[in-house]
Amino acid sequence: MKEIISTMAGTVLNVLVSEGDDVAIGQEVIVLESMKMEIPIESTDEGSVKELKVNIGDFVNEGDVLVVLE
Repeated sequence: MKEIISTMAGTVLNVLVSEGDDVAIGQEVIVLESMKMEIPIESTDEGSVKELKVNIGDFVNEGDVLVVLE
């Protein structure tokens, strides 16, 4: 199982994938907002989205799991 992890603390502004979607390395999957800036989080692996761990409006910390791939 592969995990996409938050690189910084922030609020989930947008979720760009759904469960079952295929993602490629470098594809944007989540957009965080931190200090009024939008920060895209990219996939570090390829695979299919097994589980979304966050929803729009959730606050995440650096290192939190955002998406699980299979």
